[in-house]
Formats: sequence, structure tokens, C-alpha cells
Amino acid sequence: MLTEEQLARLDWVKTDGMIPVIVQHSVSGEVLMHGYMNQDALQKTLSDGKVTFFSRTKNRLWTKGETSSHFLNVVSITPDCDNDTLLVLVNPIGPTCHLGTSSCFSPAAADWTFLYQLEQLLASRKSADPASSYTAKLYASGTKRIAQKVGEEGVETALAATVNDRAELTNEASDLIYHLLVLLQDQDLDLSAIIENLRARHK
Repeated sequence: MLTEEQLARLDWVKTDGMIPVIVQHSVSGEVLMHGYMNQDALQKTLSDGKVTFFSRTKNRLWTKGETSSHFLNVVSITPDCDNDTLLVLVNPIGPTCHLGTSSCFSPAAADWTFLYQLEQLLASRKSADPASSYTAKLYASGTKRIAQKVGEEGVETALAATVNDRAELTNEASDLIYHLLVLLQDQDLDLSAIIENLRARHK
């Protein structure tokens, strides 16, 4: 969260008491929405841990999700270099946009956002009817079979690289990543855990 020093440096004069706020998904990196905070909205956000804006149309403080329960749970708040804009990383509860989409800027999505969305889809298939999809059938086959598929796709990916077949390498690498994501979900892990481990190693 913001430190006392960062709070003191925020330029409320330059922004006429309304600091622009960019809200971003803390895991996928997807930009979810844009709004404004006055000092009261920022203090409420900090105290409640849920994003609260100052609504210029309602002319009052407005906590995102106050009627829909689709709250934006705050992970971190960072000012920009000029101290006149805030970046808020959140874990959203449900869709962010009133149209029912994950972002008010949909359908634009960065590559990592798609990977996150794929991971969420795979997670949703864990308890599905095995007859409903290949993924659900794979989960039902058990960890040993899923792990075997990861091994097979890893070998096929390596072989495609050794013969310099870029098209085949792309296909096999896609299969490998897909099956690896399924294996991670089977073991109640996700890419965030892997990224955190890589980040720790990087230090």
C-alpha cells in the first residue's frame, strides 16, 4: 500500500483534487477500468481494502461492487513518477464491467491475459463431466496420466526443435504448455506460484 511519504507527495493541486486511477488485475495484468479518487475516496480504499472512487455522475463516493458485490480487492497502490496518477492492482470478484465482461476495455487483451484466462478455464473443468471435454476427461484419468502426457509432449517438443521444424515446434510447445497447465491445476498449483518461485530465484 501507499506509505505515508507517498501519500504526502500526491499532487492533489495539479489534479484539482481528483487523481486518475488505473485499475489492473494483479495476476493477469489486464487493465480493468479507469476512474478518479479524491482524498476521501483514497482513504476509504486504504481503510476498507476495496476500490472506492469519487463518482462524478453520482457526485459521491462509490465503492465498485456496492450493488453487484463485484468488488475490487486491493493488492497494491503505486503512484506514477509525477505523483498525479495511481496504479491500483486488484483481485476482482466477478466481472468488472457493468456489461458483464472482465474489463471495461474488452476485448483487448495482452498475451499473458489470455494465458491467465486459459488457466481459469482449465481450472473450471476440474469437476466437469469427463464426457464434456478432453480437459475434463484428462482430469478424470488421474495425475499419472496427466504427468505422462506432459512427458510425451516435452519429448515431442524437443524433437521438433532438433529438426528445425518451426511449425511443428509451435504446435508441440502449445501442447506441452496446455498439458503442463492441466498438471499444475491437478496439483492445486498455478502459474502465479511458478512465477513467484522464478522471481525468488532471480534475486
